[in-house]
Amino acid sequence: MKKNFMEGFRDGIPIGLGYFAVAFSLGIFARDIGMNALQGFLASLVTLASAGEYVGFSMMAAHATYAEMAIAIAVTNARYFLMSCALSQKLSPETGIGHRFGVALGVTDEIFGISIARKGVLSPFYNYGAITIAAPLWALGTSLGLIAGNLLPDRLVSALSVALYGMFLAIIVPPARDNKIIRVLVLAAFAASFAFEKLPMISTLSGGTRTIIITVILAAIAALLFPVDDEEDE
Repeated sequence: MKKNFMEGFRDGIPIGLGYFAVAFSLGIFARDIGMNALQGFLASLVTLASAGEYVGFSMMAAHATYAEMAIAIAVTNARYFLMSCALSQKLSPETGIGHRFGVALGVTDEIFGISIARKGVLSPFYNYGAITIAAPLWALGTSLGLIAGNLLPDRLVSALSVALYGMFLAIIVPPARDNKIIRVLVLAAFAASFAFEKLPMISTLSGGTRTIIITVILAAIAALLFPVDDEEDE
């Protein structure tokens, strides 16, 4: 239990640092719509979703209703349903419902990446460790971004925003390098994502919806063509 927690905490440090940097731009945006540092901190701590928060803050600026905000954020973050389903398959069948909800509460793209790449059965305490460091740093970055306001140059804010993408690449590259099937699927996902941005009808969908479609299609193809036996997974 403690070993898994500490390993998750260790692996969550670079994620948390990336979140801290990227959250600055989110905090600056939150300040522009009239939020204070405490509100920004709490919003990030309980939401833990960059795209979802951007959508939520944008709709707040547009004076949208609560129902409209809820629907928009749910659609934007719908990919987390798929990630949670995938992680549930890595948990031991004896894992209780409380731990399953606890893991689902902290699912992000990056935490999902390090969790799904972990060998063998996933301990929920590994995720708790990663969440313990990543979530506060995301919230703190948002709060400090609010305080800094527009004092930082635009170029610096843009440079900080690139850090998260580099970190995510660092998560997916090692398993893709070691496994040819994963490598092909990752390249196919990149190609499909680019194509979906250009296709006439699909390009009008939100980025989150396009991600869901690509994930479902590629996951179904992989499951049909390259099924993984329980013994092999263990």
